[in-house]
Amino acid sequence: MADYESHTFDVVVIGAGGAGLRAAIEASAQGARTALVCKSLLGKAHTVMAEGGIAAALGNVYPEDNWRVHFRDTMRGGKLLNNWRMVQLQAQEAPDRVHELEEWGALFDRTNDGRILQRDFGGHRYARLAHVGDRTGLEMIRTLQHHAVHRGIDVFMECTVTRLLKDGERIAGAFAYWRESGRFVVFDAPAVVLATGGIGKAYKITSNSWEYTGDGHALALWAGADLIDMEFVQFHPTGMVWPPSVRGILVTEGVRGDGGILQNALGDRFMFRYISEMFRAETADTEEEADRWYTDKQNARRTPDLLPRDEVARAINSEIKEGRGSPHGGVFLDIASRRSADYIRRRLPSMYHQFRQLADVDITKEPMEVGPTCHYMMGGVRVDAVSQASTVPGLFAAGEVAAGAHGANRLGGNSLSDLLVFGRRAGLYAAEYADSLTSRPVVDPGRVDELAGEDLRPFDTAGSENPYAIQQDLQECMQALVGIIRTEDELAKAIEELAVLGDRVGRVRVEGHRQYNPGWHLALDLGPLLTVSECIARAAWQRRESRGAQTRDDYPTTDPELGKVNVVVRQRAGELDVAVEPRPPLPDDLQALLENQ
Repeated sequence: MADYESHTFDVVVIGAGGAGLRAAIEASAQGARTALVCKSLLGKAHTVMAEGGIAAALGNVYPEDNWRVHFRDTMRGGKLLNNWRMVQLQAQEAPDRVHELEEWGALFDRTNDGRILQRDFGGHRYARLAHVGDRTGLEMIRTLQHHAVHRGIDVFMECTVTRLLKDGERIAGAFAYWRESGRFVVFDAPAVVLATGGIGKAYKITSNSWEYTGDGHALALWAGADLIDMEFVQFHPTGMVWPPSVRGILVTEGVRGDGGILQNALGDRFMFRYISEMFRAETADTEEEADRWYTDKQNARRTPDLLPRDEVARAINSEIKEGRGSPHGGVFLDIASRRSADYIRRRLPSMYHQFRQLADVDITKEPMEVGPTCHYMMGGVRVDAVSQASTVPGLFAAGEVAAGAHGANRLGGNSLSDLLVFGRRAGLYAAEYADSLTSRPVVDPGRVDELAGEDLRPFDTAGSENPYAIQQDLQECMQALVGIIRTEDELAKAIEELAVLGDRVGRVRVEGHRQYNPGWHLALDLGPLLTVSECIARAAWQRRESRGAQTRDDYPTTDPELGKVNVVVRQRAGELDVAVEPRPPLPDDLQALLENQ
């Protein structure tokens, strides 16, 4: 019999970033006994890396902005592969969620007349991002965390969930362990909300921190849920490239939103060569025309430095490959020649200190070196747009782990409004689901014993594989073969290499005991990492076109027919099953919005 502690709740939220906190707050407000379980410390979530702002059509800078324009921008940025109903809900509800955050104590930058200030970001027609300098995510987490603590929600920090528990087809709870002691924990709950974030640690160069190993994606898949859009991994165009110790750390899009420009080693503003037809009508064609935008805020045309992230990342990648990159393998991002030192230190304080302390670069005097970094996963758990319910009864998902809102590419700033809008909805409907049950699912003690044995196997195996070596090989494989540019041969090779890595994972051995054992923690993380990596590679192989974050050199064009389908990944008898399924068509009234310039 496994030795474990047990806790009973109505709703268990896994993940304590913006989506998890907002879901827990809402579930608690509905009267549900709610637990918040986080892999790291409370407040140590990737939401704090979302620095630029919250996309919401408040209309404080441009009164003509509204949810319809936000809807149009998001659908076009996602290359029309988004779940249209999710985009509509996010665009309509984001302003209320921002005002709610303000009521709870968030302190936003202000216009001269005292309203919430909004800044420009890539792919947004109008200045739309409500922000706090370049520390917006940190302010969001601070506000939500204080509100959650105020509500008395039970928080389980440094506690990792390794499996979901089921009673028949229904969710019955979650199986976890304390990272400090290694002691197992069973959460008995009929409703679980996944809010675990992304998959960045599957790649060698990433803005994501150590926690982002695809836990929620794998937990959902293993429990029988559908995953969609797993081929769409966003590489943020601007991460640090030097020194090597900080490679991949995010450089906020707010630098470009506040006037920064991208240049190659020759001093050329190269983005003018990469304007796609989808965005040409609303993007400046010349440097002189783009510069007028900085001085005439009523000019609705946009600089190509603020094209959607997939387009900018591909352009930077092309400049580097063609030999026009910076000395350390990136390009230059210059705001020093565009804005005063006081303006930069006031508007971008985190970026100023980040480069000063980590790279010995004064961004008020010299340009930054930047390059693409794995940043965000558009794919994830297939959810109902209204309730955020997955295809497994009792399982909900919100934030980066849920798919649909961003299609083939996410616009900057939409992540934070996504967290607020769909975090609230997931918590609301999870609580309603738990309350509606006439019989409570039962946790099977035998299954708990079985899972405990699986998690302890690395201590007992006769193998000699090192978990750190496997993770390094996995990251090298994904970076080289399933990165920004993909081909069928490389994807097939990646799938073969991942199968070999899967065999090696079965022979992982860790030394010592369960207390304070990071080797064991990583050994358990390898399961989710390998699972999501295979999902990405197989889905990318299946989608034979280039769209958004998926660029196939062997299929360089966009296929209109593939814009009508999602690539769906399921697990059947322990094997991945990849299928193509039709997406619901866009209603005529919303289709008309996309055709307006």
